Amino acid sequence: MSVSVRIPTILRTYTGGLSEVSAEGAVLSEVIADLERNHAGIAARVLDDSGKLRRFVNVYVNDDDVRFEQGLATPTPAGAGISIIPAVAGG
Repeated sequence: MSVSVRIPTILRTYTGGLSEVSAEGAVLSEVIADLERNHAGIAARVLDDSGKLRRFVNVYVNDDDVRFEQGLATPTPAGAGISIIPAVAGG
């Protein structure tokens, strides 16, 4: 299923500067795998060495934080909007 993925500025070097790209997948893990096939290197910035979402990267499917849904198994219906948002620290 085709979804739209919003890419944060820090990851746009992997997408040729594009702020939004299309990807395919029925669940988030498939979408990330498709992103990696089409934009090599991006998965390593989103996933850790064990294949889980990095601690300081937030991912939303539509407006739902996947950490409170099914994580990488969160469904990504056709037309969904996925946002990758790096956490910002500061004080």
